[in-house]
Amino acid sequence: MSISFQVQDRLFTLHTRTTTYQMQIGPLGYLCHLYYGRRAEGSLSHLYRPEEFGFSPNPYPLRLQKVTSLDTMPQEYTGCNTGDFRVNCLTVSGAEGAYGAEFRYVSHAILPGKYAVEGMPSAFAGADEAETLVITLADEVTGLELELYYGVFEARDVITRAARLRNAGENALTLERAASLCLDFPFGDWDLLHFQGRHNMERQVVRAPITGGIQTASSRRGASSHQHNPFVILAEQDATEDRGDCCGLMLVYSGSHRTDVERDQTGSTRVVMGIQDSQFRWTLAPGEHFQTPEVLLTFSHEGLGQLSRNYHRFIRGNLCRSPWVNRRRPVLINNWEATYFDFDTDKIISIARQASALGVELLVLDDGWFGSRYDENRGLGDWFVNEEKLPGGLDRLISEVNGLGMQFGLWVEPEMVNEDSDLYRAHPDWALTLPGRAPTMGRNQLVLDMGREDVVEYLYQRLSALLEGHNISYIKWDMNRSLTDVYSRALPPERQGEAAHRYVLGVYALLERLTARFPEVLLEGCAGGGGRFDAGMLAYCPQIWCSDDTDAVERLSIQYGTSFGYPVSAMGAHVSACPNHQTGRTVSLDTRAVVAMHGTFGYELDLNLLTEAEKAAVRRQIERFHRYADLIGQGDYYRLTDPARTSDCYAWQTVSPDKAEALVSVVIPHVRATTPLIRVQLRGAGGGRPVPGFRVRRVQRRERLRCPVRPGGGQGVHRRGADVQRLRPPPAVRRLPQRSDSLGKGAVTWIP
Repeated sequence: MSISFQVQDRLFTLHTRTTTYQMQIGPLGYLCHLYYGRRAEGSLSHLYRPEEFGFSPNPYPLRLQKVTSLDTMPQEYTGCNTGDFRVNCLTVSGAEGAYGAEFRYVSHAILPGKYAVEGMPSAFAGADEAETLVITLADEVTGLELELYYGVFEARDVITRAARLRNAGENALTLERAASLCLDFPFGDWDLLHFQGRHNMERQVVRAPITGGIQTASSRRGASSHQHNPFVILAEQDATEDRGDCCGLMLVYSGSHRTDVERDQTGSTRVVMGIQDSQFRWTLAPGEHFQTPEVLLTFSHEGLGQLSRNYHRFIRGNLCRSPWVNRRRPVLINNWEATYFDFDTDKIISIARQASALGVELLVLDDGWFGSRYDENRGLGDWFVNEEKLPGGLDRLISEVNGLGMQFGLWVEPEMVNEDSDLYRAHPDWALTLPGRAPTMGRNQLVLDMGREDVVEYLYQRLSALLEGHNISYIKWDMNRSLTDVYSRALPPERQGEAAHRYVLGVYALLERLTARFPEVLLEGCAGGGGRFDAGMLAYCPQIWCSDDTDAVERLSIQYGTSFGYPVSAMGAHVSACPNHQTGRTVSLDTRAVVAMHGTFGYELDLNLLTEAEKAAVRRQIERFHRYADLIGQGDYYRLTDPARTSDCYAWQTVSPDKAEALVSVVIPHVRATTPLIRVQLRGAGGGRPVPGFRVRRVQRRERLRCPVRPGGGQGVHRRGADVQRLRPPPAVRRLPQRSDSLGKGAVTWIP
C-alpha cells in the first residue's frame, strides 16, 4: 500500500519508490503538513515543533496556549482571514460580505486507482498503478466543504494534488481565490527555479535563492503564456544535475495562473499554486462546487536531471492520452516560412514534390487556406476553403499530396476571429469585448468567448466537417494573441469574474470532443509558438510548437529550459530557412538538423531553393532521424552542459531504457578565440555517474579528433559492444582546424 493512515497518531503517510509525503491531523482538527522528501519510515512529527512568535494570533479555544498559531503552522490547505498572514490558498466571503474560513478534519477515504478532475485534464493510471487519498475538511460557519485529492504513483515517484470546494451551507458564497495546492517546507535553504521569457524566447531558466518576502511567477494573459510557465522547482542551493534535493510543482492548466513562494518569519518556505486570482470571482450557490486544476509533484534527491526524467516519463505515460504519444512522428514540411500567405495549389504541390523526393512524410498547410485569408487582418473564423487560392478545394490538393506518398496536415486557429469575417458579422456577441469600449486588438484579431456553449458547438461542427470530409492526419492548433477585454455577454454582471476560467474550460471541452471523435489525428498545440506549452495542453497534444523562433542557436536555450519539465517528444522543432526569418542569422544545415532532432523534427522552408549538396544532406538527416527516432522520443534525457556556466557548448544525451544505447548531441554555438578544451561527461549509468560501458560505434563522418572552428553541431551514437574502442570517462570535444569538405561544419568527435 502506498497510502496508509495511522489511527493512534492520526498520521497520513504517502510513499513512492524513493519519496515520502506525510501529514497529521493536529490541534482542533487542522491538517498539518509534516514532510515531503526522501523516503523515510515512521512518524516525522518531530520535524514540526510549535513555538511562540509575537503577533502570530491563536485560535480561540487555544488562546492561552500561545504556541499554536495558524500563522506558523505548516498547512495542507489554508483558510481565509483567520490568523495566517502568509500567502493563502483561499479568499471566500459569505452573504454578509464577511471574509473567513477555517478548515478542520471531517473524514478521509483511501481508494484504488486515480481520481479524475471534473472539466479539466488530469493524470490517469493503469490497473494497480496508483492509489487515491481523499481528505474532507469543512468550515462549520459557512458550510464550505473542502476535499483534498492525492494521487500516488509509487513507481513513477509522482504525487498529484487537486482540491474541490463545495457549498454545503444555506447561502451563496463568493470565491475570489481558490488555489490547487499549498506546500510548506518547514526547513531548508532553497533556490527557486522558474521559466520566464517572451515571444520568441520562451522558458529561459532563472535560478535565485529564496529569501524573505514573496516571489511570484504568474500569467494574467488568459493562457499559460510565453512569459511565465506554470512550472517551478525548489532546489537545494548546491543542487546540480546529478545530486541534491529538489521538488517540482507543475500545474495542469492552460489559462492564467499564479505561483507564490514565500520564506516566512520561521524560516519555512511556502508554495501556493493555482488559477490566477486577478479578476477572478466565482459564485457558489448552495449545493454547487468548484474544482481546481491538478498539480503534479515529484521530488528527487539525485538532482535536477532525475526530476526532469520523472516528469518526462510521467507526461508520456500518465498524462497525454493521444495514441501518438509513443509513436514515431512523421517528418513534416510546413510551408509557413517558405510562403507565408502568398501561395496557391501549384506552389504548395511544388514544395510537396521536392519534399517527397527527399523523404519527407507529411505536408502541413499553414495559415491562409480559408475564407478571405489573404493576410492576417481578415477571415479568421470562416473555416471554409478559399477556392481562389486552392481551385478544386482541399480535396485536389490532398489527393496530389497523398499521391506523392505523403500525409496531409492543416493549420487552424479556432479560438480567434477577425472583425472582417462572416462569423463576426453574424455573431459579434461571440467575441470578448468590453461594453462601450473599442476593443484592444492583438494581431488585429479578437478572441471568441469559449465559455459559451454555442461557440464551442459551432467550432466543433466546423472542425469535425473538415476532418470528416477530408483525409487530414494532422492538425496544428494555434492561438495568436492574449486575452483582453474579458467580458462575456452570456454571463450576468455578478458572474463576469468567471469568464476567463470558463474560457479555458470551453477550450478543454472542445479538445475533449474532437480527440475522442478523431483519436488518430496527430494534434500539435501552438500559441504563437510556445505561449501555451503546459501540461494541460499536453494531455491532448502529444507535441507543442516549442517557439516561433526557429533560429537554431536561439532554440538551444529555449529547448534547454523546456527540458526541465517537458519531454523532448513534446517539443515541435523544425529546420528553417537561412538567413533565419526571426534573427537574420545563418547556421549550417547540419547544425540546424542536430538542434531540430532535439524535438519532433521537420522542415519549414522551400526545399526547392536548396543546392543539390544540401538536398543530399536533407536525405541523410531524415534517414538519421528515422534511425534515432525511438531513442530520442522514448529514451531518458540528460543535460550534459549548463549554459549558465559556459555558453561555448550545448550538449545533451538520450539513453535507451535498457541503457544499451545512447545518442549524444553537441553544438558549438559561437566562434571563440583560443577556446579551452571542452569536456563533456556522459551520463546514464545511474546515480549521476559517468557511463563507462558505452563504446563508440559511430561518430558523424567517422572523423576523430575533429571539430570545426566555425560554429556547428553533430551527433554520435554509443552502444555497448566489444568490437570498438572504449571511451574513457569523461570524453571530450576538441576544436581543430576546419576541413574543406562541406559537412565539416557539422562534425563532432570524441577524444578516446
